[in-house]
Amino acid sequence: MYRVVIILFIGLLALTGYLFCGDLDPVYHSKEQVKWQIPFGKSFDYNDVLVTRVVDGDTLVLENSQRVRLIGIDTPEIHDSFKLSRDAKRSGTDAASIKRMGKESYEFTKKLVEGKKVKLEFDVERYDKYKRILAYVYLADGTFVNAEIVAQGYASLLTYSPNVKYADLFLKLYRLARENKRGLWK
Repeated sequence: MYRVVIILFIGLLALTGYLFCGDLDPVYHSKEQVKWQIPFGKSFDYNDVLVTRVVDGDTLVLENSQRVRLIGIDTPEIHDSFKLSRDAKRSGTDAASIKRMGKESYEFTKKLVEGKKVKLEFDVERYDKYKRILAYVYLADGTFVNAEIVAQGYASLLTYSPNVKYADLFLKLYRLARENKRGLWK
C-alpha cells in the first residue's frame, strides 16, 4: 500500500515538473548572444556609481548593493568581532578604544563618499574571500578616496599581493599622517 502511494506521489511530482518547466531541452547560446547584466536587466558602469552606504572606514555599499573593500588600507573595527579581539590583543589597546577609533574612521569615510558618485579602479584581483569588490575609489573631482583616508590619518596600511599598485604611495601618506599627528594619530 505504501509503495503504491510513494510511486504515485513521485509520478505526480514528475508530471508537475514537466508541465511547469515546459520544454526540457537545454538552450545553448554562443558567446556573442550572452550579455552580462545586473539583475533586472540594468547594465552597470563602475565609472559612475553611487555609494549608498558606508559600512565602516574601509567598506562601502554601492547602488547595486555590492560591497566594496578599499584596497591597501585598514581602519579600526567598529563592531565586536574576532578581528577586533585579535587587534586588541596584538596592539595592547582595549576593544572600546579601538571601536572609538573605528567610529572616527567610519565618520570620516561617510562624510567623504556616502551619497556621492564614484569611479572604481581595479587591481589584479577583483574580489576578496568574502565576495566584496576590491577597488581603488575616486570621487568625481578626482579625489583618490583610499589615499585621502590614509593621508588624513584614519587608516593603517593593509597590503596583500598581488594588489600592490599604490602601496608605495600609501606608505608615504601613512608616515606623513603619523608624523603630523593627523586623524587617529593625534
